[in-house]
Amino acid sequence: MGTFHQGKSALHGITVVVDTTGAEIFVGRCDDEDERSVILLDVDVHREGDGGRSKAEYVARAARVGVWKKHDRVVIPRGQVASVRPLGEVAPA
Repeated sequence: MGTFHQGKSALHGITVVVDTTGAEIFVGRCDDEDERSVILLDVDVHREGDGGRSKAEYVARAARVGVWKKHDRVVIPRGQVASVRPLGEVAPA
């Protein structure tokens, strides 16, 4: 799975969903991940309840229509990460 660049994680280059232990969820292209952080490129972020949507509703919509980049690069500390999964594994709404 993923592109295999030396020194990068298996998810490098894959569009992923990073759920946090807080109100935010991120969708972006995984640049790298390690025990300290997850680094995403071309990132959209959603806060629980924004636009009247839950995190789950936002992710289902993102799986169906994609996302609109809000940030070039985001570094999410590993302690805030609840889960990381490829967006392609999410069933579209």
